[in-house]
Amino acid sequence: MSEFSQKRLEHRIQEAVGQMIVSGSIKNPHLSPFASVTRVELAPDNTLAVIYVSAVPDNRIDPSVKALNSAKGFIQSRLGQVLRTKNTPVLSFRRDDSYREAEKVNRLIDEAMKEIDG
Repeated sequence: MSEFSQKRLEHRIQEAVGQMIVSGSIKNPHLSPFASVTRVELAPDNTLAVIYVSAVPDNRIDPSVKALNSAKGFIQSRLGQVLRTKNTPVLSFRRDDSYREAEKVNRLIDEAMKEIDG
């Protein structure tokens, strides 16, 4: 599969899972309605998809990831209907802390700029 096709499939997975969260299709009280899919990493052979999730407030990320992992069979079956591909990838949900890392880098840059200016 070409890189373009793989990126397009990752995007379709991201949209479909995000829509399931927003629409309330996934019935789990621990899943935050403000959870969002930030990115999807698809294995080169399309057998595995790692889906990164963030949530607001921050303390809702872990329960949301756990809820999504417990519902991954349901999500995978619905995803198979949406994608209409030969095989549906096995899903794995993980918390996404990239925004925290970005905040830390921004803070360090700001501190460095203050030292340079001051």
